[in-house]
Amino acid sequence: GPDQLHGFEERLTTDIYPADFGWTPDYRKPGERIDWWYHNMGSVTGAGVAETTNQMEYDDAVAYEATRKIYDLSRGLDDRPWCLTVSFTHPHDPYVARRKYWDLYEDCDHLLPTVPDLGYDQQDPHSKRLFDANDWRSFDITEDDIKRSRRAYFANISYLDDKIGEILQTMEDTRQEAIIAFVSDHGDMLGERGLWFKMSFFEGSSRVPMMISAPQMAPGLQEVPVSNIDMCPTLCDLAGVSMDDIAPWTTGQSLLPMGQGVERTEPVAMEYAAEGSYAPLVSLRYGKWKFNRCALDPDQLFDLEADPHERTNLAEEPAHQGTRMTLSAKAEARWDLKAFDAEVRKSQARRWVVYEALRKGGYYPWDYQPLKNASDQYMRNHMDLNLLEESKRFPRGE
Repeated sequence: GPDQLHGFEERLTTDIYPADFGWTPDYRKPGERIDWWYHNMGSVTGAGVAETTNQMEYDDAVAYEATRKIYDLSRGLDDRPWCLTVSFTHPHDPYVARRKYWDLYEDCDHLLPTVPDLGYDQQDPHSKRLFDANDWRSFDITEDDIKRSRRAYFANISYLDDKIGEILQTMEDTRQEAIIAFVSDHGDMLGERGLWFKMSFFEGSSRVPMMISAPQMAPGLQEVPVSNIDMCPTLCDLAGVSMDDIAPWTTGQSLLPMGQGVERTEPVAMEYAAEGSYAPLVSLRYGKWKFNRCALDPDQLFDLEADPHERTNLAEEPAHQGTRMTLSAKAEARWDLKAFDAEVRKSQARRWVVYEALRKGGYYPWDYQPLKNASDQYMRNHMDLNLLEESKRFPRGE
């Protein structure tokens, strides 16, 4: 969007992907494939090794700017609490990794999917739409392609581990006391069921890590489903800020009570209305159950304890109609799918008007241009060298 700060005082990097409205699907054209930005299987057939890529160049810069900013904060005179959001693109496709990380997974036991390719005809309706939107049937994918793609993905997780390690080490070296949270926006199917990338509610796509370290939180593992929407209320709770004062409309919940033994009773909600969909899809995760609904498709109900790979849809099974009706009622209480669809179409249409106007005549991207003021960087003649050297040293006197 046009607001490229979103409440932050400073941004250290630009965007890796466009910030304007060009990457907007159009429900008025169901089945349309937008070739210049939709996924295709080139990420799979081209999987392998490289020492630099567009994604590596970006994440290397992100890690560098983040560590440099932590050094600046440690030496500065501003004693306000600070928040630093560090956003990496890895391990997102393309599936290309540096050799040092690729070599870590030469003998990996997980280079083939647990669930084999189901074939197009055996896929559920939304998965078929993903096949078509991403042009998957135009590619012949070999077992070697699959192994190389998964190996590169695992390698890029190790690459990301190192980048995060650099930042955490800088925090340690500069003696910062901080709440640290790690989350991701989506997973990757990595060939499970014959599916790739994200864009669905299957566990490979929708299940992501969430890790929080804070003085108020005891170490431990929580296996109860939660949501990224819960992160803001949790951080506010940790900071002693009322969520009602910040965003009273949120449906997220603080996770602190869970660490104190309080049981979560509300289901976790998911929504999808992006590429590959012809109408909004919604999902509820409630204990071991996952309930998926789209106005265009039959309902889906999965028991993730008995069926972790989501092979058996129980929505039509007589023995599970009670569970289906309970979750259906919760979904209907939360969503009006007809109104949801209308809102999506209205938003898409407005964004297309703005984007098409932006592309006519002289084009000036919205993507953020980081400000670099070299006049105050290093030593300049309006500075006292002795004061500069002292102020830039951390720690001092050791």
